Amino acid sequence: MKLHYLQHVPFEGIGRIQDWADSHKHLLSSTRLFSNDRLPALDNFDLLVIMGGPMGANDDRRFKWMATEKAFIEAAIEKNKPVLGICLGSQLIASILGARVYANREKEIGWFPIELDPPEVSRTPLQALQQRSMVFHWHGDTFDLPKGARHLARSRACENQAFVYGEAIVGLQFHLEVAEPHIENMIHHGQSELVSGFEFIQDPRHMMGLSARYAPPLTAALYRFLDKYALQIGPVADEAH
Repeated sequence: MKLHYLQHVPFEGIGRIQDWADSHKHLLSSTRLFSNDRLPALDNFDLLVIMGGPMGANDDRRFKWMATEKAFIEAAIEKNKPVLGICLGSQLIASILGARVYANREKEIGWFPIELDPPEVSRTPLQALQQRSMVFHWHGDTFDLPKGARHLARSRACENQAFVYGEAIVGLQFHLEVAEPHIENMIHHGQSELVSGFEFIQDPRHMMGLSARYAPPLTAALYRFLDKYALQIGPVADEAH
């Protein structure tokens, strides 16, 4: 399988998805939007992965490449390409599908559990996770559930943590792909957001202490999720060609 990912900032890359892809001999390519890389032809990949970033899904005026990126994602969806959005990526998908993206009532930064939505999560790749799973978050925005999408997960701070649209479009507000080095990078570049006194913003030292405990099982959950996703999208990817 050929995976292509869109990267918005240097410090939020593909993470442990790289290791999963390598272990399965999948081909991996990228567009670094912050470096004005060219976007590929739609026929050049089987799965599109949209990564996170500190910008918002409505920041078209600040980032000149964002309108082009949105048009590219929309074209991929219209061609029935499997698309996985992570954090900002999920917000971009929601926006393209006509949903509102806006500031959440709370920023959610650190390790917090999500609860899966049992009636909806069956027959989706998220069934690979535990009903209550500890995952990593770093977001201030949220989105309304796109029309026609199924709600898959929530947390105390954020109702819409995951959704599926059709069979192969998946949005995850949280991060499964990060390990300790990636979290350290996010902390280094996101210091201004780590304000004390808020229930859902963890202290950096506490965050890294939790990372030593929770990052390894998070990677295992990522691999299970991607294995199920790859099996599910196989026929969809073939049809898209």
